[in-house]
Amino acid sequence: MRTTRTVIETRHFAIRAVACTDDHPRWSAPEPAPSAHIVLVQRGHFRVDVEGRKVTAEPATGYLHLPGEELRFAHPAGGDVCTAVTLSDDELTGGARVGSGAVRLDARLELAHRLLLRSGGDPGFAAAEAVLDLVRLALREQPHDTPPPGRADLAERAREAVLADPLAAASLVELARLLDTSPSHLSHTFRHHVGMPVSRYRNRVRVSRALARLDQGETDLAALAAALGFSDQAHLTRVMRAELGHTPGRVRALLAS
Repeated sequence: MRTTRTVIETRHFAIRAVACTDDHPRWSAPEPAPSAHIVLVQRGHFRVDVEGRKVTAEPATGYLHLPGEELRFAHPAGGDVCTAVTLSDDELTGGARVGSGAVRLDARLELAHRLLLRSGGDPGFAAAEAVLDLVRLALREQPHDTPPPGRADLAERAREAVLADPLAAASLVELARLLDTSPSHLSHTFRHHVGMPVSRYRNRVRVSRALARLDQGETDLAALAAALGFSDQAHLTRVMRAELGHTPGRVRALLAS
């Protein structure tokens, strides 16, 4: 079951928060897309098949689909919360050629996304412009190469392992051992298909979970750092500053305001 709340709606785009409680590992029946959407995940993860292009949607990876394309969904991890940006015309892309499928997102976009959801529905809110600018940038930076066959599955299994437990994937060697492959092969394959090193992706997952905890009112930064597998609060601060440009304390203040 899905519930939808409109956050902002203009003649060029609409932003809606979508909560889904589905829990099924198998693909749903195909459903047509009436308009183009960029979907950003706020919490949880799920699988989407856009005309045969399968994507694991989670906070570091959203997806784009175009009008008329058929979508199928699988929810092996249960429910999720995401934001759908409906594109009414080409204003959001600036006329750039785009294709449907995965859209890689950085932590700055995720923070802007969370701030946007607190905007109170004001279409002039500065976060809306920030999100749209970052979405345009993300679309223009997507890779256009065709990956070689037979290797994407390893990258997907590595992503699933990190998403399931980032603490269990504490090093490249441990993650490679878990996936029964060599660290060098895993590193090369993951970087090719996901577009970033495994260590960077793991930090993205941990920073995403830190954002969620701070968004929920977490105040004990030392405990937060320990829970997410950082060596100490200073380590958490360094990683969040590198990913977001802000310290945890600053992020907490931004979310509280």
